[in-house]
Amino acid sequence: MHTIAHIENNYTEKFGVPRQSGLVSEVTSLIVFEPEFRNPEALRGLEGFTHIWLIWEFSEAKRRGAKAESTPAESGSEAAAESKCDWRPTVRPPRLGGNTRMGVFATRSPFRPNPIGLSCVELAGVEYDTADGPVIYVKGADLMNGTPILDIKPYIPYADCRPEAKGGFTDENEFAKVEAVIPEGITAVLTPEEVSELMAILAQDPRPAYQKAQERAYSFRFSVYDVTFEAKDNVLTVTSVKKVK
Repeated sequence: MHTIAHIENNYTEKFGVPRQSGLVSEVTSLIVFEPEFRNPEALRGLEGFTHIWLIWEFSEAKRRGAKAESTPAESGSEAAAESKCDWRPTVRPPRLGGNTRMGVFATRSPFRPNPIGLSCVELAGVEYDTADGPVIYVKGADLMNGTPILDIKPYIPYADCRPEAKGGFTDENEFAKVEAVIPEGITAVLTPEEVSELMAILAQDPRPAYQKAQERAYSFRFSVYDVTFEAKDNVLTVTSVKKVK
């Protein structure tokens, strides 16, 4: 597989990234192609679509350095053992509080036999004449800044939309938004666009499910800022925003 592009946005660490694509449409991300793929002809016809699929790599979720155990029957070479995939058949979805195991193929966990992600995002525009060649603007991405993108495909409504589909255990654990508060003194540090993005991120409640009953402070990196907020009675209040030096 070849990395064709990477994504640029304000999600500079895992905490705060939406749990699924499309949940935070306020954040605009930029797709920048690798030099060998900066051919505008490759995007011909793309602007006729409103949404696209991104196929990408969980580049920060690989289990590196682990070797699979080999048996005498498998013997041969050490390379044969190293070629085995380090994976587990079950995972603990955060959606279920991190206490219940589900089959890895029944989840979207990043810890998979192959670390591949799939996201449907809104196509916000294409700009052809930039210093980085043609770039794509998208909304609703759930990818960290710098994530490698392996492929882009158009979202086709008649084939990709299934209104009758069931969501398995996720149907019983729908996301509930919380109230987000950013005091006026803190909003003065941010641009109006950053305030809107940060409010949308917090409204999705980035806290781990098993911590939502706790009253405590959290910190995470957003764009070039360290953001701290407190959680109480399902209200997330930003207490400080400091620019990273």
